[in-house]
Amino acid sequence: MLMLTPTAIEVVRNITSSEGTPEDAGLRIFAADGAETLQLAVAAAPAEQDQVLTAEGSRIFLDQQAAAFLDDKILDAGLDPDGQDTFVVAPQDQDTSDI
Repeated sequence: MLMLTPTAIEVVRNITSSEGTPEDAGLRIFAADGAETLQLAVAAAPAEQDQVLTAEGSRIFLDQQAAAFLDDKILDAGLDPDGQDTFVVAPQDQDTSDI
């Protein structure tokens, strides 16, 4: 199952609790139309087949393809060179202290 670092939990919680966002909103990770890349979006609720992960007030909705791909991964977050939040995916056996 996808693991979340404390930093990722905080970023997801901040994104999904911004003003105007529904109370039970989550960050949805999905593969659109068979694409080989994953996409992110804030969703008011999970889709019917989504796997729902919750951690310390954060909610992540994974479609079936994303859940399968991320099953043995860690989701971390950091800042890009422009100071914007960015997510990083790493294998669970990798040390994420330098991500």
